[in-house]
Amino acid sequence: MSGSAAEATNEFSRIVAPDRLGGPAVSESIEATADERDAVARRLGLLSVERLTAQATVKSVGGRLFRVQGHWEAEVQQGCVVTLEPVPQSLAGDLEAAFEPGDGRAAAPDDDVLIDPEAADPAEVLPEEGIDLGELVVQELSVALDPYPRAPGAEIPVQYRPPEVEEKEGPFAALKVLKGDK
Repeated sequence: MSGSAAEATNEFSRIVAPDRLGGPAVSESIEATADERDAVARRLGLLSVERLTAQATVKSVGGRLFRVQGHWEAEVQQGCVVTLEPVPQSLAGDLEAAFEPGDGRAAAPDDDVLIDPEAADPAEVLPEEGIDLGELVVQELSVALDPYPRAPGAEIPVQYRPPEVEEKEGPFAALKVLKGDK
């Protein structure tokens, strides 16, 4: 990556410095090194990150708003929740974020905040050092991970399964088993 560099603070950091944001668009292709992949794996509790890449474009929209759009891909291994065996996954997603320079004014604690779940995310404050594309990719990866990865054919051992309740006993039969009433 060319241009001015800022001090990297994250495991996988690719910063687009503010002095590069003056033009119409900045396009980057980024790929995590082996050390960065190991650090990301530790941060996210993964067995390994085999590959982590992204293509992103930062565009100036209206002078004070900067929009990041792109695509990322990853090959990771998580531990199976039943057997702890490695579970490989190929993940990919789109990257989208908006940034605007902050005015130094924090919202008052009594300000009402209205949130529209259907609307696009509001713009984040543009950090002094610039936009960290690598961190955006790691955040997207963390959301895309399977929270309960399971190896093919992995089953919970019988002694750890809940007792089976017959259908004719009704919806509260499981509670009776827990309470001890039979």
